[in-house]
Amino acid sequence: MHVGALEARRWAGLVFCPGPGRGVGVRLAFVTAAGERREWDDWYRMVTRVGPHAPDFSYARVEFEVDRESSPKAGAGVDPGSGSIVLEWSRRGDAVALRVMVEAAGRLELIGDAPWGWEGRWEEVGPELSGWRARVPGGKGGEESEIVAAFAGGTGRHPAPEDSGGEVAWRLEVGPGVAGQVAMVAAWGGEEAGRLIGEADAWIDDAHAAWDRRRPRVPGHPELAESIADNLMWTVLLQPETGRLYTPAGRGWIFPIPGSGTGSEPWVPDDWTIFGWDTFFNALLLATVSGDLAWSTLLAGTGTQYPNGNIPNWRSRRGGTPDRSQPPVGSFAALRLHRAHPDPEALAAAYPALLAWADWWVADKNGRPRREGLTPGLLAWGSDTDLVPGPGRVPPWEAGATGHQRAAWESGQDDLPLWNEAEWDSRREVLAMSAVDLCSYRALDLESLSLIARILGDGSTADRLAADYRRLAATMNRVLWSDAAGLYLDELLSGPSTRVAASNFLPLAAGIPDARRAARMIETLRDPARFWGDWVLPTISRDDPAFPDQQYWRGSIWPPMNYLVLQGLRRYGFTALAAELARKGAEMFLADRSRTGGCRENFDARTGEGGGRRFQSWGPLFALGAVEELGAVAGP
Repeated sequence: MHVGALEARRWAGLVFCPGPGRGVGVRLAFVTAAGERREWDDWYRMVTRVGPHAPDFSYARVEFEVDRESSPKAGAGVDPGSGSIVLEWSRRGDAVALRVMVEAAGRLELIGDAPWGWEGRWEEVGPELSGWRARVPGGKGGEESEIVAAFAGGTGRHPAPEDSGGEVAWRLEVGPGVAGQVAMVAAWGGEEAGRLIGEADAWIDDAHAAWDRRRPRVPGHPELAESIADNLMWTVLLQPETGRLYTPAGRGWIFPIPGSGTGSEPWVPDDWTIFGWDTFFNALLLATVSGDLAWSTLLAGTGTQYPNGNIPNWRSRRGGTPDRSQPPVGSFAALRLHRAHPDPEALAAAYPALLAWADWWVADKNGRPRREGLTPGLLAWGSDTDLVPGPGRVPPWEAGATGHQRAAWESGQDDLPLWNEAEWDSRREVLAMSAVDLCSYRALDLESLSLIARILGDGSTADRLAADYRRLAATMNRVLWSDAAGLYLDELLSGPSTRVAASNFLPLAAGIPDARRAARMIETLRDPARFWGDWVLPTISRDDPAFPDQQYWRGSIWPPMNYLVLQGLRRYGFTALAAELARKGAEMFLADRSRTGGCRENFDARTGEGGGRRFQSWGPLFALGAVEELGAVAGP
């Protein structure tokens, strides 16, 4: 049985899943002394600290601030000592203990419900209605599961809100200036919740201490491994229809689908959403704490593949982007993951999808390779217009998007100023350019996939991929290198681009330049008027007119680009510069985490302040870069 905060909106709650497509859940709601009700997405705004969270789900803790969303300090963090709610839970065998501590005047509700519209339902039981029981229908040929819950603190006999569809609630009233606590133990498979409820406090405290003793650590820098494990574990969710664990781009990144068309919610969250390159980076982050979860996440990413080989920009249970992909970093991630946590079966399971994806980029489309750039052999971002989903099948913000915008989304750098320079070729359905970043991703993918093929004994494919890599590298060096600029530049209809981004350094990660050219690239990288400084690396050069925008990919600092450029510096032996880049990124990330409790999507390249989503899955790539610089994560 999977148990955890495995539904995206359930920051404050649990899912009990005995098998695919069935189970029950519990979640918190809070009514303030002023009568304001906080539940569902309100908890996202109220989170002040996530973690610790053990990868075996034996212990987890999350803290909330009731007044956070109305606080003038909401963007810079708040004092968690007033108006706080702390939720902890622990799984032990066939039982789970949950504890909530409240230091805020109001009413806490622990609501029994059914996530994702599952059939399981809680009902109140006992001579004084002092507990709950849930009977969960069995799967195909399976037996019915029974879960029994007992409580300590608070009171029962409360229906949930009138429109809840039969949910039940356990309530705790907390007065001004006092603290309250409620505990619940849910047990199945013969365990007795009533007997175990008296052990809940000691049980949870022991689980906390046990995880603290054995959690991964970097000697001298405990906050590095902690920031990765805690943030990524709190992003692990469940695909309800398959029972597979995966990691989205963040709990706030479950894309909407059309609702009933009536009422206040014409769009509702889908069951799950998986993003392409986010997922593969997430696998690398999870590898620092759990090889099993890392492989599960990576295979969930390859599992989004369409029949034509495309691993899409994003895919959900009911939606997706069959017209476009995202940067092909899957083979790079799979190879690194296999080296850290060797699993021949998992690697073999990922290999066919990764190979089909590699072939998709250059598959025939109207007589030419699908994403061919201006020069044959090079590549450009694009979108297959005939595959764009129809009206009502994409989120509102994607409806009516131009081909140019869809191609920019495929790049992962959605509004990078470089794309402004390229026209949309409506006949070939690509940006009219040869893109340095896509060519670099493609080269890295070919190289990594060739090594994977060799590991799996597919020698002929390994040879083919290696030859493709050499041809691409030679073409990039012939067409895209600019000796005057000291960089590889995008090829446009008008000639080499005059704008440069952090992604112009990606050829280092793919091993494209020779030693002399690599040294020239480093001169540009270290120029404080272009890229270097206290806060690095900006997505666009500091002397670019778009740099002051600091909006999304228009100047701000992004974790994946820093991480990949860091790999390139190490590959070419620029060890001192790599150490400096890793240190700067980690210090910026950890300072913001300490100040706000968040895990930010991007950072201002002028101030180092976090921006974008408060909890983005790949934020800890800054910390991972420093962990790699300091050596392997050390366990107890």
